[in-house]
Amino acid sequence: QVQLVESGGGLVQPGGSLGLSCVASGRTFSTYAMGWFRQAPGKEREFVAAITWSLGYTYYTDSVKGRFSISRDNAKNTMYLQMNSLKPEDTAVYYCAAKQTNGVLRNGYHFWGQGTQVTVSS
Repeated sequence: QVQLVESGGGLVQPGGSLGLSCVASGRTFSTYAMGWFRQAPGKEREFVAAITWSLGYTYYTDSVKGRFSISRDNAKNTMYLQMNSLKPEDTAVYYCAAKQTNGVLRNGYHFWGQGTQVTVSS
């Protein structure tokens, strides 16, 4: 099993920046990829970004390309999401997820964190 804990959420003005972190513990040796998802009130959960653990290949949903950057520190079992040029529509609970099987990066995640709130408002 893998346990995930997100941190770094908060309130930020439109155009501002915020950084999120996710620490993985437990049986992390078999991790193929980790990713970020988000869910706004009344909306379905949405894929945001993912990174493969071995080579660091990254993949982003179109709405965040050029604004968000995903990275990882393998030695610390930690994943990061740097969010720049934030918009009100980025407001959501952001969830960290881990994937143990290879394949597409938009789904198939096995373990989930509890989420951290990101609010973009003036």
